[in-house]
Amino acid sequence: MTNYAGYMGRVLEIDLSCRQEREYPWTDRDRELYIGGKAMASKIMYDNFTGGEDPFGPKNIIVIATGPVTGTFAPSSNRFDISTLSPLTGITTSSNCGGDFGFHLKKAGIDALVIRGQSPEPVWVEIDDGKVLYHDAGALWGLKTGDTQEGLKKELTALHGPKGRYGMVTIGPAGENRVLYAAVTSGERAAGRGGTGAVFGSKNLKAIVASGSHEIRLHDREKAIEHHKKWTAALKSHPLTGSQLPRLGTAGLVSTMQMRGQLATRNFTAGRFDGFEKVSGEALAEENITNTGCLSCPIRCSRTVEVEGQKVKGPELETLGLFGPNLLNDNLKLVCRWNRELDELGMDSISCAGTIAWAMEASEKGLWNNGLKFGQVEGISQLLDDIAHRRGIGDELAQGSKRLSEKYGGKDFAIQSKGMELSAYEPRRAVGQGLGYAVANRGGCHLNGGYLVVLEGLGLSIDQQTPKAKADFCMLMQDLMESISACGHCLFTSYAVFPRFLISKPNSPVTRFVNFIIPHIGWVIRLLNKCPGIAHLNLPLIPYTYELRYAVGMKMNIGKFLKIGERSYNVERAVNARFGVSAEKDKLPKRLTNVLQDPNDPSSRVPLEQMKRIYYKARGWGENGLPDEKKLRKLGIE
Repeated sequence: MTNYAGYMGRVLEIDLSCRQEREYPWTDRDRELYIGGKAMASKIMYDNFTGGEDPFGPKNIIVIATGPVTGTFAPSSNRFDISTLSPLTGITTSSNCGGDFGFHLKKAGIDALVIRGQSPEPVWVEIDDGKVLYHDAGALWGLKTGDTQEGLKKELTALHGPKGRYGMVTIGPAGENRVLYAAVTSGERAAGRGGTGAVFGSKNLKAIVASGSHEIRLHDREKAIEHHKKWTAALKSHPLTGSQLPRLGTAGLVSTMQMRGQLATRNFTAGRFDGFEKVSGEALAEENITNTGCLSCPIRCSRTVEVEGQKVKGPELETLGLFGPNLLNDNLKLVCRWNRELDELGMDSISCAGTIAWAMEASEKGLWNNGLKFGQVEGISQLLDDIAHRRGIGDELAQGSKRLSEKYGGKDFAIQSKGMELSAYEPRRAVGQGLGYAVANRGGCHLNGGYLVVLEGLGLSIDQQTPKAKADFCMLMQDLMESISACGHCLFTSYAVFPRFLISKPNSPVTRFVNFIIPHIGWVIRLLNKCPGIAHLNLPLIPYTYELRYAVGMKMNIGKFLKIGERSYNVERAVNARFGVSAEKDKLPKRLTNVLQDPNDPSSRVPLEQMKRIYYKARGWGENGLPDEKKLRKLGIE
C-alpha cells in the first residue's frame, strides 16, 4: 500500500504461462523516485531485463502503468503507458495512450500491470475490482479492433449481465500476425509505436478489460480542485491549447510546417509539398468535423470525421503528413479512410507510412520491384490489409524500413533511427529535432526526442538551422516531458509552458528578442540541467509540481521534477545499453545528415555529430553515449 493519495498502492504481476498473479513490490520510495507511467515502467524493465531477452519470447514483459493523477480529473490527465521490449527496434519501447483503460485500471484498484510469460492459447484477461479472470479468446481471434471491443461487450454481458463502466485494451489482426509495428487500441485511441501490439500477439493476449469501484483519493481535495480550475482556465486561454489545437487539431501544424520547410515530402527528399493545402488542418475543418477529446481533457484536439457513413476519429498530423505529402498524395478523404483502416487493423501509422515511402523509392531506384510508386495510391487500402495479414509484399513491409533496407539496399533513404521510422517533421529545417530523433531512447521519436521543433517554428521561432544550445535544450525538454508523462498528463499540456504573449504576438520586440537570445543561453540551460536543485521553487507556468503537492501529497518543486525526468531518461538508456545501444546507434540516415535539403543553403542538413558530443557532455555521459555506474548511483538508480 502507499501513504500517498492518487495511487491505488498496488502493482499486479500476471504470468500468462501458468495463469497466476502476485504482488509486484513497489514502495513509496520508488514512487518518489519514478512517480509512475513510463518512468516506473523503465525501472521495472531495468530490474528485469538482462539483455538476452527476445521481444517475442516468454521472458519479455509488458508493463502497463498509470500515473498518480490518472483518474483524478486533473486537466488532460487520463493517460497510461505501455512499455516492453520492441520487436521493431530490439530495444525498449514505450507508447502513451489517451484511451480510458488507465482510469478503469485504477478504479479496479491497480496502478500498474506487469505481464509475463505466454499463454498457450488465445486469451483475454478480465480484472474486476482487483480479481483476475482468464477467458478463452478463440472467438475474438482474427477480429479487427472495433469488432473485438463489441465482442467483448457481449461476452461481458453474457458473463455478468448488464455491467457498469469498464475500459479495455485490444489488438487487431496486425498484432496477432506480429507485424513489427502493430499497435494496442483503447477505444479509438492507440498506443501505436514500437510494436506493443505484436508483443501482445506473441503472448496470445487479445485483450485486457478492467473495471471496479475503488475511489481515487485526493490529498487536499479543496486545493486540488481549485488548482484544476485555474489550470483548465490557463489551458483554454493559451493560443496553442485554447485556440489552435481545439480549432484545427494537430493537423493545424501542416501549414506552418510547409511554410518553414519542415513538412516531410516524398520520403523526406523535400520539406514542402505543392498540394499541402488539400491535406491541411484547414481542409480537414471543412469536412463537417466535430471536436472530441480524452477523458478530463479541456483541449479536445481530436477530430471526428465521416468515413463510409460512420463518424470516426480523424487523422492526426503524423498520419496526414506521412500518408499525404510523404507519399505525394493530396487526397484527404483517402487519408481519413486509411487512418480508420489502420486503427481497425491495429497498426502504427508512422512506421507503416514510412515503410511504404521507402518501398516506393526502392522500387523507383530499381532495388525492389514491388509495384509501388509515389503519387499512385489507389491500392493502399488493400496494401494495409495485406500488411496486417502478412500477404504478398505485405509480409515484407510488415518488417519495417530498416530490415528491408538491409535486405535490398537503400539504407541512406530508410528514414529511421534505431529501427523506428521518423515522424512527419523534416529535421533539416529543425536541426534540434534531428538531434532528438537520433538520441531518443525508443528510436526515431519526436516526443522522446524532446520535441524541439516546438522551439524551431511550431511555437517559438528560434533559428531553425543553428546547432547552438540545441543539445542543452534537448536534454531539458526530454527531462520535462519524461516527468509530465510519468504523472499521467498529456504532453500537449506542455505547450502552455510557453508564455502566451510569445505565441500570440510573434512579431513583438519582446518575442523577437526571446527568439534571438535562446540560442545564446545554452550555458544557462546547461547549469540548470547539471544542477536542477537550484530551481528550488514552483511557478504557475509549471503546474505539474502543484498538482503533485495538492492531489498526491508529494513534496515537489521544479528542480525535483526535472530530476525525476533525468532519472527516467537515464534508467531507460541503461536498459537499452544491455541491448547494444551506444553512441554508434544514435544516428540518422545520410539523406538527413549528408544531403542538403536546399543545394544553395549549406546549413540545410543536420549537423548531428557536433550536437551529439555536446549532448553527451550535457547529460554527463561518456563518449560512448552511455551513463556510467557513477552517474546511475548519483541518480539513485543503482
